[in-house]
Amino acid sequence: MRGNFALILFLIGCTCSSQTKYFTSFDDTKIAYTDEGEGKPVLLIHGFINTRKSWEKTELKQALLDKGYRVIAPDLRGNGDSDKPQDDEAYSKNAEVIDMLFLMGELKIYKYNAVGYSRGSIILAKLLTQTRRIKKAVLGGMGIDFTNPNWKRRIMFRDAFAGQVTEETKDAVNYAKSVQADLKSLYLQQKYQPVTSKRQLKVIEAKVLVLAGDQDLDNGNPAALQAEIPKSKLKIVKGDHNDTYKTKDFAEAVLSFF
Repeated sequence: MRGNFALILFLIGCTCSSQTKYFTSFDDTKIAYTDEGEGKPVLLIHGFINTRKSWEKTELKQALLDKGYRVIAPDLRGNGDSDKPQDDEAYSKNAEVIDMLFLMGELKIYKYNAVGYSRGSIILAKLLTQTRRIKKAVLGGMGIDFTNPNWKRRIMFRDAFAGQVTEETKDAVNYAKSVQADLKSLYLQQKYQPVTSKRQLKVIEAKVLVLAGDQDLDNGNPAALQAEIPKSKLKIVKGDHNDTYKTKDFAEAVLSFF
């Protein structure tokens, strides 16, 4: 009994590595994140209408931890446990990208790998043009279309979260409401989503894996994206846009690349 009581006291006093942590970004926005494991750092960037917790449902996160990686998973501003500012300025000028730079600086991590999925890959692509600290990066669930500043899909979802819901966007809006996501923030995320031009992609120095499901062309052609990035490879695994990142095949492709 005394041993069990001591264990309980230890667990209460323990600062577990998976607990939510916070840092204050460049504009005083608080960003939530988890920092687990030891070894080579890997930054995981989640997708749209999602949070860092989406990685908990994947084969990838546990596989990285099992292989001895340190895994950092933030909630992008406007999502999860991070602050959800309601003004345009808070999302403009690549604010989400700057948050990632500040986070890794806060943690004093100077070399790392990174994985983005869906909109997380859009953030990561821009991040790759802003820092040389990333050695290897995986752009998951993404094609070439985000390089177009007038991308119709982005505009469609921007308008949907501004109240102009269509047959094509109603499921996304209903899902966002069901998980109590902040609709104004989602609108601003789409309005000010980073754009990385094809010319900018060509200056990326990190090694990049473009990784997509064989049933996923939601965001354009992944082969066309890979063709624009100098030190890049293309890998296609089984899956559609919503499920590919959760699969064992996706995890194995990332680990093999790393």
